[in-house]
Amino acid sequence: MTPRPHHPRHSVPLLHALTFIVALCSFAYELVFAELYTVVFGGSVTQYGLTIGLFFSSLGLGSFLSGRLETDPESNFFRVETYLAVVAPLGFLLVILLGTLRYPAAYAPLVGAIARLPIVTIGFLSGFELPLLTTLSESVRDTARPPSSIARGVRRLTSHLNRAFGVVLGAAFSIKRREGKPSDPADETSAYAAVLGFDYLGGLVGSLVYVFFLYPAVGLIPSVFVLAFLNGVAALIFASTTANTHRPTLRSRLPQPVGSTGKALFAVCLLVTASTGAAAVNAGPVGEDVSEYYFEREFELEYAPGAMDVAVTDTWTTRYQRVTEYNRTWTGSGDNPYFGATTEHCLRLDSAVQLCESWADSYHQGLVDVPLSMFENSTDTKVLLIGGGDWAAMDRLQRHGVSVDHVDIDGEFMQRAKTDPFLAQYHDGAYRYENKSTRVQDAFQYLEQSEQRYDVILLDIPGATDDDQLPLYSVEFYSQLRQHLTADGVIATWTYSRYSYAQHRTAYYNTVHKAGLTSAAPYFAWEDIDADGETERVERFTLLAPAPRDSLSPHNGTAYMNRYQHRYQAVEWVDTPRYAGVRPNSVFHPNYDILIK
Repeated sequence: MTPRPHHPRHSVPLLHALTFIVALCSFAYELVFAELYTVVFGGSVTQYGLTIGLFFSSLGLGSFLSGRLETDPESNFFRVETYLAVVAPLGFLLVILLGTLRYPAAYAPLVGAIARLPIVTIGFLSGFELPLLTTLSESVRDTARPPSSIARGVRRLTSHLNRAFGVVLGAAFSIKRREGKPSDPADETSAYAAVLGFDYLGGLVGSLVYVFFLYPAVGLIPSVFVLAFLNGVAALIFASTTANTHRPTLRSRLPQPVGSTGKALFAVCLLVTASTGAAAVNAGPVGEDVSEYYFEREFELEYAPGAMDVAVTDTWTTRYQRVTEYNRTWTGSGDNPYFGATTEHCLRLDSAVQLCESWADSYHQGLVDVPLSMFENSTDTKVLLIGGGDWAAMDRLQRHGVSVDHVDIDGEFMQRAKTDPFLAQYHDGAYRYENKSTRVQDAFQYLEQSEQRYDVILLDIPGATDDDQLPLYSVEFYSQLRQHLTADGVIATWTYSRYSYAQHRTAYYNTVHKAGLTSAAPYFAWEDIDADGETERVERFTLLAPAPRDSLSPHNGTAYMNRYQHRYQAVEWVDTPRYAGVRPNSVFHPNYDILIK
């Protein structure tokens, strides 16, 4: 008996909906992996540029080779979505694993190349989607099946939109109705143009969903499982609408694309969809488990092998940064990085250490008490605090009784820091200080809009570990700071050692010098950290100004300055160092040497 021809039950609206979903996933994958590469390898501009380039070149290669799949578009589309649901999360975990390995520097290019294989594979598979969906859409249009009520509604909407846009296009382009074609503008839109339109729309929505929902709400790691789940759902929905209609048996209702040779693949699709769905539903625990595995090993790599045990206690992601709290324990092997303490709690913002128990107090005393010793403890002293979202610097400022304008871009972090048990012990409720004004705003934007001048500007910001921080270490930023100083005003900031970060130091000082801050006063914070009766140098700071200021003479009598007054009597203003052949860092012409690598 000759089998009856196969008539798929899917419709053009369904194919357009699937186009929208898979495009959403593909473009969101691009952003997810770009951010992942930034976390693991650093340098957002570099990683985003490489990821976009590799993704689109792979997308083009997949599209170029897609003609070989169009003889069986239904089966191959199902396979593509299943493969994507498998490859994306496994590729994501592979990159994380590579980030935890210790290997010689000579192998870095090889590791980097292997790490890019997932995004190349995702781009290659995604390149098949659009041609396959176009072929399917054309084949459905060729069948004379009466449209459903939903299809008719979509058709009417498409027709109205087509007419409206036709008026606009007609004013700028030559438009002529094709002979022998229906008068309905919707019928004149080719299957390729319609699918391409939904593809672009899905890409836009995917970008918006990732930026404004997935990344800030569930975090980077769960996002990849959510997207893989959508790919699996798309495959299963498509399969469920592709059954034979001439043989209404239970077997015939199973997805036709897998056929007799693809039942294992269909089982894999069900398993992967269920697994990624479970991971998406349990986004919090899954994200914490994977991130703890990664960051614990990443932090351990900063020390000699076997010297430090790291245990992540909490992680969360805001719109602007990743926050990690962890305990680090010295094992007794190698040098102790914090002068005798065996275990301490620390907090990181992205890859930069923000706070550790052994030096939290001395750091903020050095940042705040030293420059404030040059001014009266009264509300007549105006202070601008940039950063400091943990409120610890504000605690020191309220003890001086000065007026404070506080600017930090991350309102979510500031809100959480108010009640975080670890941070609360260092800010003592300073967010309630009556003489401060806090703005959740970009510091650059605030400086451009404000006309206020300050006696002291405190920079309590993350180190220059990523391109995202480059603007805060630019000529333009420091020029703005200089313009907001009073006649005797100073800028206080912590700085890196010239012995450990020579490239950063030379680029940094050439940058601030070009900004007009030609005088500097380097100093340290001091503390007897290990309680052995001897004082150690802890953090390195620098005062910056357009010209030399008064010497440090702590007349306002804070306990810290009284205890270490003799340490600061030798601090002198010197010319800001300049280095030949080193380009300053600018917003529009960045110098990557200023990054800490």
